[in-house]
Amino acid sequence: MLLPGLPVPVIQASSDFAQLPLDQVMVLAEKGEPRAQVALGVALEHGEGITRAPDMARRWYCRAAARGLVEAWYNLGWLYVNGRGVPRDDGIARYWLEKAARAGLEQAANILPMLEEGQDGSTGCEDVVTLPRIRQACSSPECRDILHLVETLAPEYRLDANLVAAVIEAESGFRPRARSSRGARGLMQLLPATARRFGVKDIWDPEDNLRGGMAYLRWLLAWFRGDLEKVLAAYNAGEQRVIRYRGVPPFAETRGYVRRILDGYGRDAHPYDPAWLEQAIP
Repeated sequence: MLLPGLPVPVIQASSDFAQLPLDQVMVLAEKGEPRAQVALGVALEHGEGITRAPDMARRWYCRAAARGLVEAWYNLGWLYVNGRGVPRDDGIARYWLEKAARAGLEQAANILPMLEEGQDGSTGCEDVVTLPRIRQACSSPECRDILHLVETLAPEYRLDANLVAAVIEAESGFRPRARSSRGARGLMQLLPATARRFGVKDIWDPEDNLRGGMAYLRWLLAWFRGDLEKVLAAYNAGEQRVIRYRGVPPFAETRGYVRRILDGYGRDAHPYDPAWLEQAIP
């Protein structure tokens, strides 16, 4: 149910795209055009020419929001204010509406006094790969399928899909058959011993490889208490080296690897659960 007195969602910037045939809008959205992404999100939110799917609308709004489109910020806030296909969450709504209000959108500023105070840092977009560099580089249908699989699996492991995608980009460049000189294999470049440790049955199967890599990532997050610099260094060089050097080992490859991912991901910490330490095979 909509809160009383709220303005309708703002979609003016995408109005030209809303006039295009939906299949053209989809193609442009997949190519990364943020206004087309908002137009597709609006169609999915309201069931205009397509089956209504508010959660898919959220995903397209998230992608456009990452490109800085104010309308996407507002529409995400609108979804979470009203619980339209997503759990109602004033904290997430406030996060996006404050961004829109700071950008000068009066409608967003008018809603903010109606919301409860407080935010927990969630954006509601953690299950969506929004890093523009990765989405632009991942232009082939095969690569987009991998991103979709990441977005499907990451919530199961309580991982930010952007972090997983950034690790895959650095490890294999999204090549499922990649193999290193040290014997690491697949999308997340698992060594056979690591694959066994986290229950991987077929190291070359993309989903099995992703599951093993995500399980290892979350184990490292628990071990190093969410410190991404140490987590990524351990993923690259092994946790024992990080423990021995009390931080990132003095290896040029590892330091470059850590910096490249952190710069792209834009954060240096990630939520974790100590219980994840119990989920590796002894």
